[in-house]
Amino acid sequence: MTDAPDPPAPSADPDPPSEPSPSSLLHPRREAFEYGLLPIPKLVFTDPIQTLAPLKQKLASKSPARRVDSASLADALQISADHAKLVLDTLSSVLHSDSDPFVRARADEVDSVGADVRDLVLFLYIQSYKKLLPRPHKDSASVADVWPSTSAFDGYLSALSPLQLVRSNSRRFMPSQADEEAHQLSYLQKHLANMISLLAEPSEGEGEESQVLTIEHFEHLGLLIQFGDKESEGIPLSQAAPFFANSDPDMPAVPVPVAQVHDWLLQNITTALEHISERVSPKENGPSNTSDQDVAMSDASTTLAKPAVSPRGPCFIEGISKSSLVKQASDLKGSSLKVLNCHDSVIYILAPLRYVTVYGCSDATIVLGAVGKAVRVEHCERVHVIVAAKRVCIANCRECIFYLGVNQQPLIVGDNHKLQVAPYNTFYSQLEEHLAEAGIEVNINKWDEPLTQGVVDPHDSISHPAGVSDAQAESAARLDPDQFTNFLIPNWLGGESAGSTKDNPFPLPAAYMESQQRNRNNLEEIKQALRNTPLVENRKRELSSALHVYFKDWLYASGNIRQLYCLQGD
Repeated sequence: MTDAPDPPAPSADPDPPSEPSPSSLLHPRREAFEYGLLPIPKLVFTDPIQTLAPLKQKLASKSPARRVDSASLADALQISADHAKLVLDTLSSVLHSDSDPFVRARADEVDSVGADVRDLVLFLYIQSYKKLLPRPHKDSASVADVWPSTSAFDGYLSALSPLQLVRSNSRRFMPSQADEEAHQLSYLQKHLANMISLLAEPSEGEGEESQVLTIEHFEHLGLLIQFGDKESEGIPLSQAAPFFANSDPDMPAVPVPVAQVHDWLLQNITTALEHISERVSPKENGPSNTSDQDVAMSDASTTLAKPAVSPRGPCFIEGISKSSLVKQASDLKGSSLKVLNCHDSVIYILAPLRYVTVYGCSDATIVLGAVGKAVRVEHCERVHVIVAAKRVCIANCRECIFYLGVNQQPLIVGDNHKLQVAPYNTFYSQLEEHLAEAGIEVNINKWDEPLTQGVVDPHDSISHPAGVSDAQAESAARLDPDQFTNFLIPNWLGGESAGSTKDNPFPLPAAYMESQQRNRNNLEEIKQALRNTPLVENRKRELSSALHVYFKDWLYASGNIRQLYCLQGD
């Protein structure tokens, strides 16, 4: 593989410059790496530049507009139509420019609009990225307190494959934000020259200087890198570059030699890596994680405790145990959220968001209001997830039920067991307003069309046992309509201001509607039978008292009494 040259070591400076401001620092676009990697082995190229350079030329020659649909992509890469559509759908969910017609397209129009070939080749390039392996949690005692010590699956551990055993041991602990960012920066540092060459155009002359980058092509690097805080739109990438900044919009900017672009970006990546290292004290540094063969982790071994609100990146809800939690839009800074290591709890996120990760939770119910880009649920056990989203990915989960209002096919990957899917089953007063803000269409719900991929994630750094790589993930079964119930969100949690939503906006399939009608009819029959029962007044009071006692017993036995107390105290 052709790699970028190592950047020169910075010279010693007796008077070091002042600390760079957050808005001047380069960051990787985490969304592309966290939500954009696909478990399709055919897309993991041994030498990406050798494959993608001719692919770009082939695809661009077929469309004067440089837009690619799934049929052209499937033909060029010799992949299935489903995989080609999955590539385009995933790219649309992580693309950096909300003004791109590909991003603004309706769920059923993404393919007809097509992806820009320049974005597509960069997206395909990062399919060679290898994720950072999780580290053991620093406070194992606190984790043990919120994670059950036994599981219904513990008896099967002796029969697990090495891959499954590793995942069962590490599923609860995500790498720190600093670790992941440094790892992504190191990957970009190594592959930057190749990525720039995919966007470059020839100019008059010979040799290296004959390759140049226009301002338009340079902006496509915004899929992978950014300056400043992503939670605000920030500045266009070209405005951060001295060779394009303050370009007259009425005059085309002069193309810049690729070597100049490459050197400037490498300098900024080096500065960013140094900034991460300086912000972490030596005692927080654990042993470096060197399992990734693609990135030398000596520059990416920092560790940073996760705050409730990161100064750049997602908000966190972490370690909630035996409790209930409600978050409205005003409680969340930014548009990304991570729910981590929560146990035996009910969590309500009644807000519009762009990206959500649910990781390492067990025995919980998690309600996510409206997620306009992507949701990833990973390493969870016995969790009910209720979510309206554009896109959902489920990985390495067990005995979970997903109540979905989703515009794209749910993606199921990894080592899953006994998953069930069902149609969306709740509402709150501001839901329709949030759905509109997130761009989710209630008339398109593909909850029952899961797309399963392999058990092995080609982006992880685990050594895979022979034969496991070809195994398909276990799919999800449809929830029996007779087991389907509506989830009631208390009306005092419905929103900070009154909304117009009075019912579930996602139409229910006929079988689930009929089941609900039967349940309502049965309830009415029971009520009528009680009304018609000839009882004297004191016997009626005894019956009413008995019903209340049984209901209270059920509240305590099910644990729901705790939720009532928690919510009343909020």
